[in-house]
Amino acid sequence: MTRLKMGMVGGGIGSFIGDVHRKAASIDGMIDLVCGAFSSSEDKSIASAEVLGIPKHRTYGSFEQMIIEEVKLPEEERMDFVSIVTPNHMHFPPAKMALEHGFHVICDKPMTLTLEEAVELEKIVQSSGKVFALTHNYTGYPMVKQAKAMIAKGDLGTIRKVNVQYLQGWLATAVEKTGQKQAAWRVDPNKSGIGGALGDIGTHAENLVEYITGIQIKELAADLSAYGEGRTLDDDGNILLRFDNGAKGVMTFSQIATGEENNLGVKIYGTKGSVTWYQENPNELVVKWLDQPKQVYTPGGNGGYPEASEYVRIPAGHPEGYLEGFATIYRSFAKELNQIKDSKSGSTLPDFPTAQDGVRGMKFIYAAVESSKNNAEWTKLI
Repeated sequence: MTRLKMGMVGGGIGSFIGDVHRKAASIDGMIDLVCGAFSSSEDKSIASAEVLGIPKHRTYGSFEQMIIEEVKLPEEERMDFVSIVTPNHMHFPPAKMALEHGFHVICDKPMTLTLEEAVELEKIVQSSGKVFALTHNYTGYPMVKQAKAMIAKGDLGTIRKVNVQYLQGWLATAVEKTGQKQAAWRVDPNKSGIGGALGDIGTHAENLVEYITGIQIKELAADLSAYGEGRTLDDDGNILLRFDNGAKGVMTFSQIATGEENNLGVKIYGTKGSVTWYQENPNELVVKWLDQPKQVYTPGGNGGYPEASEYVRIPAGHPEGYLEGFATIYRSFAKELNQIKDSKSGSTLPDFPTAQDGVRGMKFIYAAVESSKNNAEWTKLI
């Protein structure tokens, strides 16, 4: 496959998620970082590029400058796609401009600041003919792939009940008032949007459930809270779910659950069996049957599904995790771009979250906020 050239928006010195994306993109040897507008400050962008080994003439003071200048380069030199790793309010502008100038886009989640932006961006993706991927990285774990395959094949029967949780404790105190940048923008509605923990981790739970089960949330009843003093955005939430196939579910998420680290977990119950998966123990998928003993599947282990083993990079028993989950999305995205280069057409169902999933996530945020404002009234995802 042709090594693809990546440009990055955001992710400068001090950025957590930018470094994650760069490491993940490099894992499978399919992508090279060649340019970037790493900060809204030109000096900081230049300083970041020096650390990353990016030449000065491929370092830009703004995403607008990067896109305009990269278009001018010969096709064999210019970037193939843009990776957007900024806070939420700066997802839509560079994504829109990149797509309209002929570049593919991979973007951190949630897709945009507002639902209106998300709907418009989905239309731009469709009209541009370019590939757009959203980094809901937990869909990249092999055992998540296996759970999805088992349900798609009917192994678990009809899905009837879903429990999903995403519990963190890092906002249990007012860390946003201590100069912690990651916390500061997440509690700011001008940068985060109308959802706090809801948008940051609740959308991961929503996307994971819909990805694994293949069914969609039809309506919900949400009770959101802001426990942190002075916070206007939620830092905790509990949501009842109704799915389009008649299944029911419960979601709980929090960033003030004291002592929790990254406790994302899902339990899905069908008429024939159930699956349980936890992100903090990602190598185990527990399957319980109506009439058989419990089974535990592991990546690369005996009995694993090909849909899972395709994404295993190392021998069985060696842990793969967070970075590899991101890397799987980058690898699938890179394969899609190479397929387009070779055949001039991509797959109809690429195995990574798309703009359509991004719109689903924004509809979920808006429905949950609306429901909570109305005393947890049942609200449809419009």
